[in-house]
Amino acid sequence: MANTDLTAAMRARNDEFFTQYYDIEKEINAYLEQNADVFRNKTILLPCDDPEWSNFTKFFAQNFEAFGLKKLISTSYADASKNYQSNYQPTLFETRDPQYDKKKTKVRGKIFTLDQDKNRDGKIDVDDLDWDYLSGDGDFRSDEVKRLRDSADIIITNPPFSLFREFLAWIVEADKEFLIIGNMNAITYKEVFPLIMGNRMWPGPTITSGDREFQVPDTFPINAVGWRVDDAGRRFLRIKGVRWFTNLDHGRRHQPLELMTIADNKKFNKKLNGTFAYQPYDNYDAIEIPFAGAIPLNYAGVMGVPITFLDKYSPDQFEILGYEKSYNLRTKIYPQQLQIDKNGKKSSVTKLNDGAAIKVSTPPDDTTYYVVDNENYVQLYKRIFIKHKK
Repeated sequence: MANTDLTAAMRARNDEFFTQYYDIEKEINAYLEQNADVFRNKTILLPCDDPEWSNFTKFFAQNFEAFGLKKLISTSYADASKNYQSNYQPTLFETRDPQYDKKKTKVRGKIFTLDQDKNRDGKIDVDDLDWDYLSGDGDFRSDEVKRLRDSADIIITNPPFSLFREFLAWIVEADKEFLIIGNMNAITYKEVFPLIMGNRMWPGPTITSGDREFQVPDTFPINAVGWRVDDAGRRFLRIKGVRWFTNLDHGRRHQPLELMTIADNKKFNKKLNGTFAYQPYDNYDAIEIPFAGAIPLNYAGVMGVPITFLDKYSPDQFEILGYEKSYNLRTKIYPQQLQIDKNGKKSSVTKLNDGAAIKVSTPPDDTTYYVVDNENYVQLYKRIFIKHKK
C-alpha cells in the first residue's frame, strides 16, 4: 500500500514529493472558473519548493501573463538540507549560471523571482526567471522566508509531509490565502479541524478520491506496489489519501449534496447491507451515516459521517458541530475495555473512548471489537458530526 511510503517519509523526513503538472493545472483551473481574476495583480509565493525541478514554478511562470500575476517568488532549501540523499547533484540550469557557487549551493537556499520581461522577447514567462542565493538555508521558518511570506498575497506549494501542521500554522499566523497539499487524515488533527469547522479552510475541488502520482528522487527508498519508472528513468510513487487544502473559494463548495429519505433508500440497500447505517451511537447523541450519499433529507438530529464527507460538504447546506475528539459532545465514557482483534488476540485498552461506538448484540466477523461489562461494541473510523442547516 502506497500510504506506507508516505508514513515512512513523514517519520524519516523524506519529503521530496514533486506534484505532477497536470494535477496543478487542473486544480488551478477550478478556481479560475469560479473567479477569472483570482490571481490578478497578486504576488504568489511558492515556499518549500525546488524551482529547478518543481512543476509549481514552471506552471505559474508559463502562465504569468495569462493569470495577470504581479510577481512570482519561489524558494528552495539548501542542498545540505535535502536529507533524502547525501550526494545531491545540482541541475545544469544552475551549474552553467555564472553565479553558481558550489559551497553556497550546499548550505544556502535559493530564491527565484519573476516580475518582468528580463530577456526582452515581448513576454514574461519561465525564461525570465531570475535567481539568487538566500542568506540562509531556505527553511520556511526562517526570518528571511517569513518576510517573503508577509509580502505575498497567496501561498501555494506541496509542503514537507512531516511538517504539515507547522507549515499550516505558519500560513494561518500571517492570515494569507493559500493552496497546499496534505493527507486527508490531517483534517482530524487538533490544529487543523478548528479551521475546517470555522470555515477557514476546506478541501480543494479536484482530488476527492483515489490516489495521486508524485515524482520522487532517484535515491528515494521504494518498497510499495504503487510505483513506476518511466522511459527517462524517473521514479514515480502513487500516494493514497492526498488532498488539496485551501481557503480560496471554488464552485464545488456551493453545490448542494443530493439527499434521500431514510424510508426511500432502495438504491442504497446493497451498499448499506452489513453496515450500521442510521443506528445511534452508544456514546454520542447522533446516528451513523456510512457515506455521504446516504445522508437523509428528513432527519433533524446530529449525524456522524466519514471525513471524506468534506469532499462534498457545502457550508450552505450543513453545519459542522465537531468530530470524534470533540469530547464536549460525548455522552458516555467507558471503563477499561477488552479489545479482541480479528485474529482473536485479546488486550486491555481504553481505545473505545477515542471514537464513535455502536453496541452490537453479536461480535462481527473479521473486525476488531470491544467488550465492556459483557456488552460488545464496534468503533467507527474517524467521524465528523454534522446537522442540516435548514
